[in-house]
This record gives sequence, structure tokens and C-alpha cells, in this order.
Amino acid sequence: MPLNNHLAEHPPHPNPYTATHIITLLHENRWLTTAPTPEHLAWAERAAQLLGHYAENRTALTNLLRPVFHYDAARILESPDAQAAISRYAARDVIRHLALFLLEPAPFTSERFKEVATYLKETCGVRSRDLFNPIRLALTGRVGEGELDRVILLLDEAATLPFLTPVKSVRTRILEFCSALD
Repeated sequence: MPLNNHLAEHPPHPNPYTATHIITLLHENRWLTTAPTPEHLAWAERAAQLLGHYAENRTALTNLLRPVFHYDAARILESPDAQAAISRYAARDVIRHLALFLLEPAPFTSERFKEVATYLKETCGVRSRDLFNPIRLALTGRVGEGELDRVILLLDEAATLPFLTPVKSVRTRILEFCSALD
């Protein structure tokens, strides 16, 4: 599946990770305790493809996977980084309009991400960090760079799979975030 224009190209270093590495990390972190299904393997391959270029080592790869499995909006909003991010210009507007857009329960694919970004640019009149940091915060619990956009692309597919730690979909996350925000 091609990535959209708003997603940064891969960093220049090669991707050493495969689905096998992802499955190993899932087991080590007890996010998966059974033998992987073909669907788990397909998801793991996609995770390796999307995240591998951004991880300098296994710890960094685990840190990129962690927001997939650990999401608690109330705890996220307690952090100073989250408070700073939501106090920036138009951040609450971006989050509110994102929530309205995500009420439609369509899968969050790279094409849908492009639609969301275009819609929010037009609706909220913001770009770049003012646009993407609130999205990243609301859906991953972190403020960061383009690697978090790739994490977001893994969420809905992971939410349909039987992991030991159930994964929350983007729709569930935005509803939980908005609920904790008010």
C-alpha cells in the first residue's frame, strides 16, 4: 500500500527488521502469547515495513510499537508534554474536527489519513506541526515526528486481531481522548 505525500520518506538507513522481529518483540512484551496467525504475520510484516527505518535498535522498535498496545487518554493528558501540545494554537480545534471526521467507522488507511489531513487543513487552517502534533497526541499518546503517523496506520488493523493486550482503534482512541480532555 503506497504511503501518502504527507508521510515523510524513509530515513536513509536500511530497514533491518522483518515480521519475525516484530513477532519476537510482541512475545517478549507479552502483547502476543500465542502462535501468530497468518493475520498477525501480515500485520507484523506491515509494522516492520512502516517502522523499521525509524528504529536504530530493538529498544527503539519496541518504543515505536508500545503506543499500539498502551493507550490511556486520561494518563496521557496528565503529562506536561500533552498539556503543552493541546495549548498550542488551534490544537483543540484540530482534535475536535478529527473526532467528528472519525465518527464514521471507516478503517484508518493511508488514504483515509490523507483525507483527514486535507480536511483538517481546510477546516482548521493549520499545517505542519500545528496540524500533525494534535493528531499524533490524540491517536498515539505522543507528540513527535512522522514515525508516529506510521504507528497510527497500524492501529485499526491491529484492533481487529486477537492480541493479549487489546488494541484500541483510532475511533475508540479519539472518543476516549475527547472524553478525557473535557
